[in-house]
Amino acid sequence: MQRTFMTWGALLAMLGVAIGAFGAHLLKSIISEDYMQVYETGVHYQMIHALGLILIALVVGQWGESTRLRWAGWLLCSGIVLFSGSLYVLSITGVKVLGAITPLGGVCFIAGWIFLALEALSRRSET
Repeated sequence: MQRTFMTWGALLAMLGVAIGAFGAHLLKSIISEDYMQVYETGVHYQMIHALGLILIALVVGQWGESTRLRWAGWLLCSGIVLFSGSLYVLSITGVKVLGAITPLGGVCFIAGWIFLALEALSRRSET
């Protein structure tokens, strides 16, 4: 699980940089400023949650594997696909119905962070 989430986190962060550069260099002159902001929001959230996956991988290395950490990692992955992915497609195509998918990704993000918090709270304090 540690290797899986570290790999996904690193790949999704790399992809976030590439997608951000694509937007900055190629899309900026093609799509409206409003859609560019939507696109940049997708990149921003992808980068934050890719780093979250790397954090989860490091936590797994420290605390060991658990069901909560597994859920946390896969929910962040799903959130990136649903949230950021829907914003990318929406901003490029202008198909507004795709905006209905975005909140599902947001719920995945929130749930992933909750699972990480629950895992932290379940740990005994070592003093």
